Amino acid sequence: MKFIDEYRDPARARALLDRIRQIARREWTIMEICGGQTHSIMRNGIDQLLPPNVRLVHGPGCPVCVTPLETIERALAIAAMPDTILTSFGDMLRVPGSDKDLFMARSEGADVRIVFSPLEALQIARDHPEKEVVFLAVGFETTAPANAMAVRQAAREGLSNFSELVSQVMVPPAMRAILSSPGNRVQGFLAAGHVCAIMGYEEYEPVAAEFGVPVVPAGFEPVDLLDGILKVVEMLEEGRSGVVNAYGRVVSREGNPEARRVMQEVFEVADRPWRGIGVIPQSGLVLRREFEIFDAEKRFDVGHIAPQESPLCRSGEVLQGHLKPSDCPAIGRECTPQTPLGATMVSSEGACAAYYRYHRKS
Repeated sequence: MKFIDEYRDPARARALLDRIRQIARREWTIMEICGGQTHSIMRNGIDQLLPPNVRLVHGPGCPVCVTPLETIERALAIAAMPDTILTSFGDMLRVPGSDKDLFMARSEGADVRIVFSPLEALQIARDHPEKEVVFLAVGFETTAPANAMAVRQAAREGLSNFSELVSQVMVPPAMRAILSSPGNRVQGFLAAGHVCAIMGYEEYEPVAAEFGVPVVPAGFEPVDLLDGILKVVEMLEEGRSGVVNAYGRVVSREGNPEARRVMQEVFEVADRPWRGIGVIPQSGLVLRREFEIFDAEKRFDVGHIAPQESPLCRSGEVLQGHLKPSDCPAIGRECTPQTPLGATMVSSEGACAAYYRYHRKS
């Protein structure tokens, strides 16, 4: 199958691994940004095939994992209100709040529904004009265009019973926060291919220049990832920074201009909290003033809800590359997919879930 089989070719993968082993002479720590990349790395055993001096750590690239606790609590509060339908992607329903998740709220009688796109939530609003329909809109730049389109379409149709509880975040400010951290050990990045498909890779060029690091947009298949790692190692060994695109069949420098235009029409940049990390300046998207009637946080007056995180969960350290899931004493004991302490174990893209699923010990 074109564009799949060739990127799973064992011979190509072995050749890339051999090349990485040949050129990697010093110790390097590389962070992959995306949880989808983390799962592919673990599923294919790439972390164990690399030479020991090339170390991978896992970044905050899972939107479910970085959605703050207060957003979950606000969604639970809205779901508990009468004549309200709360909608979101399936992963979000299992993310633990302070004492329950949205699945538990549904079992207690709340009308909580899984949808596969915000446009599906919009259709529910059309079908149920007697109800308030709220879409829990989370994600990175990948999901923002569709969430923006739903709001814009609701405005065009004059739908007064649709709104979004928005928790949109952006990758480059998170990279800056990681690189600025006193405990940072990341020397190069694999950038998420799907985010770059929307935003392009030009927005990574200032980050690479400011911190003197290599950034390589990469895909999700084994050959994609190994090619990306090879390019990062080559740049590190040669003392080069900048952006080199390893995902040219999908990613261009400018990305998708129409998707970016819709995002900018509906959203504007603002400070945003990240679960386990804290507030990262200018890292989020909020609805512009002309669309704020679709802001569920204001419509339902839940902005004051601000619970405290449990000190037992170390997801924040995992998301910043400070801790590998295998080094957390709770993994596989107090923390499992059935009894998660945090979102990194709940999400299908979470790093802790990947380690648990593929039984990785180190």
